Amino acid sequence: MYYFQEDIDRALSDKVFHIISEAADSLGIEACVIGGYVRDIFLRRRSKDIDVVAVGSGIELAGAVAGRIGRKATLSVFKNFGTAQIRWGDTEIEFVGARRESYHRESRKPVVEDGTLEDDRNRRDFTINAIAICLNRERFGELIDPLGGLDDIENLRIVTPLDPDITFSDDPLRMMRAVRFASQLGFFIDPDTFDAIERNKQRIEIISEERVVDELNKIVLSPKPSVGFNLLERCGLLQIIFPELCALKGVETIAGIGHKENFAHTLMVLDSLSKQSDNLWLRWSALLHDIGKPATKRFDNRLGWTFHNHNFVGEKMVPAIFRRLKLPMNEKMKYVQKMVSLHMRPINLVDDEVTDSAVRRLLFDAGNDIEDLMMLCEADITSKNPDKVRLLLDNFRLVREKLVEIEEKDSVRNFQPPVSGEEIMEMYGLPPSRPVGVLKEFIKNAILDGIIPNEYEAALQFMKQKAEEMGLQARGL
Repeated sequence: MYYFQEDIDRALSDKVFHIISEAADSLGIEACVIGGYVRDIFLRRRSKDIDVVAVGSGIELAGAVAGRIGRKATLSVFKNFGTAQIRWGDTEIEFVGARRESYHRESRKPVVEDGTLEDDRNRRDFTINAIAICLNRERFGELIDPLGGLDDIENLRIVTPLDPDITFSDDPLRMMRAVRFASQLGFFIDPDTFDAIERNKQRIEIISEERVVDELNKIVLSPKPSVGFNLLERCGLLQIIFPELCALKGVETIAGIGHKENFAHTLMVLDSLSKQSDNLWLRWSALLHDIGKPATKRFDNRLGWTFHNHNFVGEKMVPAIFRRLKLPMNEKMKYVQKMVSLHMRPINLVDDEVTDSAVRRLLFDAGNDIEDLMMLCEADITSKNPDKVRLLLDNFRLVREKLVEIEEKDSVRNFQPPVSGEEIMEMYGLPPSRPVGVLKEFIKNAILDGIIPNEYEAALQFMKQKAEEMGLQARGL
């Protein structure tokens, strides 16, 4: 691959590289910048994460660099791994000594030994990440690429430095990384390398879920996530790490009637949404929006294939999926649950007459996530019939207009009933109890159904009427 030395010089113009150079020379250590930072120079991508390999002690070199930077640098040392990290402003530098690295068959932790620069290159995952640039003063900016990583960048090829069976057996997470780079960078995986992933796929089971899902999240956030998920399915990794998604594959036919291929549809929705939003959890919502379909698939002689309540079944599946994958079991998970549960609601509004009551309830249930929900629903239109797509998008535009109109008129997004539970308890001398909740629910539904406006006096009079019907008597009467 032809390259401009000016690209390297520009990338190394940052003061930190000259500080590393001085520190390495003072210690008599050969030092190179290597990995993703170097790769991204030639891909014209911005990168602030710098990996430095030292033929000697990476920790010692990091200490010397931190000393030269001064108080603005934060040094972290990880003696067990023989690595160190410096944070300086928004720059992060990882230091490691050149090493050989391997895994026992059933271990998640590598056996690490000191090695040469060649050993260190060979232990890298792919040739595109094994390109190095020397930082010592005598050879500052010199490119080191004996494995042909530059040519592989030019040819958009992902290939391992060594026999791929050895590379993937040593660290099985590299199989996920191969797929992630293909999805992120638009590269293809070398056929021999891909075949090795298929052969070694079961080895992924020794890797922690946290490391696997970190790669999975990067695939979800890639420009075209379907590339990554299709590769994961083809090589067999997806069945091991995410069987619920694999269950969407395939088309069943009865009486000559087949249903939509839900795996392909899901990836189309994810790709479509990815053009509009880089919200990781909204993208996860797209990935999981139809996850309940395999469990709800039925064939009806009159209706054909049905997936009744797949959104509610999918909502219930989300926590177990998040727990197993070690995704966060917090508001992010609840957000995905909400998106999966509600994704049919705007579509149903399109199918039926758009009533104020239905729109109020959607706005109340979606709250501040209503715009995300509408984006998901619009991405869910994957029909190849342009007239149908145009009709659905026009109807969604009508729903959006109605949402704005109702919000301006009734202010029901995230609203609380104007009459509080405390006021109801005080007025009727009640402890916290079911009747209090029932009255609040009456008020909420009356507002959402348009029976009363979202105003205090109207809500108070309505509440008194309902309390009387329930046989409750206000204090002092």
